[in-house]
Amino acid sequence: MLPFHALLDDVSMKTKLFPLVFSFTLALSATALSQPRPGGEFQINKITKNLITAPQFTYTGAQQYTANQRDRWLEAEVEFAAAPDFTDELTFKYFILINGKLLTGEVTHTGIAAGRENRSVLYVSPKTLARVLANRPMVPNSIQNIAVQLVQQGAVKSELSLERAQPQWFASMPQVAGLVLNKNDTPFAPLYWDRYEQIKTAPR
Repeated sequence: MLPFHALLDDVSMKTKLFPLVFSFTLALSATALSQPRPGGEFQINKITKNLITAPQFTYTGAQQYTANQRDRWLEAEVEFAAAPDFTDELTFKYFILINGKLLTGEVTHTGIAAGRENRSVLYVSPKTLARVLANRPMVPNSIQNIAVQLVQQGAVKSELSLERAQPQWFASMPQVAGLVLNKNDTPFAPLYWDRYEQIKTAPR
């Protein structure tokens, strides 16, 4: 049996260690909460669709032209989490089902820093929407679903759909490419540089 003074020393040591263990446990919990869900380094968290007007710019060097404010662009925005401190490239593949037609497009982002609120975005122009809808007016259910895949080096790391559906519900459907535009190819190019990840440009 330990002497009384040895027991006091043992109790004192455990008392000092307890806050350290507790603090370490809290640190581990905070780290876990700040990372994407288990199963990968990247996670798509949310897809948002918006019907928006073209931006208005003031220019004094020539005749002014006003964009038709009745026309609406479809904006498909993705919010995603990235765990690595820095990622060279991530590609986002968009599948947008409008009036029974599946429009596809993709964008590659570069220099992605770790974070839980990173964003990507693609657009569909008013003329394309009119074409796909056969000039019928846009109604809430015209845009039936949007799916997005996050791809790194050819491997799908995460996938999410706006509406509840089976994974890769779009895989067997005929696809229409070339009608979904990245931000740099739209009137929104100069806007919100700090909101979206940098877009990889094709070499000239």
